[in-house]
Amino acid sequence: MAIPVTARGAEALKDELKQLKSVARPEVVAAIAEARAHGDLKENAEYHAAKEQQSFIEGRINELEGVLSTAQVIDVTTLSQDGRVVFGVTVELLNIDTDETVTYQIVGDYEADIKLNRVSISSPIARALIGKEIDDIATVQAPRGAIEYEIVAVNYDV
Repeated sequence: MAIPVTARGAEALKDELKQLKSVARPEVVAAIAEARAHGDLKENAEYHAAKEQQSFIEGRINELEGVLSTAQVIDVTTLSQDGRVVFGVTVELLNIDTDETVTYQIVGDYEADIKLNRVSISSPIARALIGKEIDDIATVQAPRGAIEYEIVAVNYDV
């Protein structure tokens, strides 16, 4: 199954993979070798911590390689810019109840980061927005109840 990812997201995942393979992996191998040199491995906390870190790094490398091998990279700038909310766009929303404006980019699951206003395509807000157009109202089912947003702008230049 293809995993959707933005072009920028694919680059970030590739950069992380490169960093893990060329920097983090060699560092942890060196840390394990140094800890081994200290002798008894049973009570060597440095050795066990380094092995745990190695396990995490190898797991993340495998995960990133799997994602990138099945990724469907979508370049938002090549999409039909007809004002519809689609994967990869940045959407400006007006909360109808509070008059607050928020901006989100709809991205793949592996790129989502709410601190950067990037929401996953599988999130309730993204599912409520996909296919809508500017001036449409989207109702998002949130834990505290339904929230209505008016779509103010759709930006394809990400």
